[in-house]
Amino acid sequence: MILVTTPYNLVNAETADEAAIKTIVESIATLADRHNFDSLEKLYAEKVEVDYTSAFGGEVELKSPQALMTQWASSLPGFDRTRHEISKIETVVNGNNATATADVVANHYLDAMFWQITGSYEYGLVKKDGQWTINQMTFIAESEEGDRDIINEAVRQASINPSPYIQRQQAKQAVIDFLKSLEEKDMDKLASVWAEDAVQDMPFSPANFPKRVEGKTNLIQHYASWPEISGKANFTDDLVFYPMQDATMVYAEWRGNVEIIPTGRIYQQRYGGLFKVVDGKIELFREYYNPIVFKYAFGLDEARD
Repeated sequence: MILVTTPYNLVNAETADEAAIKTIVESIATLADRHNFDSLEKLYAEKVEVDYTSAFGGEVELKSPQALMTQWASSLPGFDRTRHEISKIETVVNGNNATATADVVANHYLDAMFWQITGSYEYGLVKKDGQWTINQMTFIAESEEGDRDIINEAVRQASINPSPYIQRQQAKQAVIDFLKSLEEKDMDKLASVWAEDAVQDMPFSPANFPKRVEGKTNLIQHYASWPEISGKANFTDDLVFYPMQDATMVYAEWRGNVEIIPTGRIYQQRYGGLFKVVDGKIELFREYYNPIVFKYAFGLDEARD
């Protein structure tokens, strides 16, 4: 006679979906404590409803993952250490939707200051293309100990030494502001993106066109005629960013489509740009483009003849 036995824990084993959701809940605490906001951002859906009203008042907010991470990255790195202890995770899966709850004890340390808040989280999750992400998050505060003023001090410290996540967001935004200023012919906005000692390198610029412009004043002058010579312009529809190990550096690729008024030609260009951005200001813009296309659109060959 052959006896078939079932391991005692197999009957109560969690499903793959339940395991995935519990891993997400556990990962939020671990990644937040390690300031890995780039990975943390990927755990959230395109829009997430965030409710911290029981702890801080205010209103329930609908945020993008980037906005939520920017908020967290503006405070958590300012602490000497944080520890979010997660326990008692429970999940309910209903098709491509799920809910989860978990208890949390959050400890915050900064110099001699300490603050602890305890409570629970309620999560809503959605499954898309086989991946679970969080689209709703509510914190229910229960008790706290220590000094809440530690939060303001952490925010101050984080502003002095921005996290790599914040620096990357600043770099991307500076590039967007620069390209948008050209689209909108907004020379005040364009002037605002440059650091005082900014440099623009153009190693492939044609003859009789500058290959390097140094200083904010000269850069403003370099672009001064743009509103008069350009008509409808688009630089941001196909903008793609490639973050670099140095958080102040970013490589971008985009397409330009511009009406050039003096020649009546359409300037269609593919660009690559290496940017260094510090404190939200562009210090270096190394621009790569096809000089043949540039010369034709602006009529530089005709001007030289």
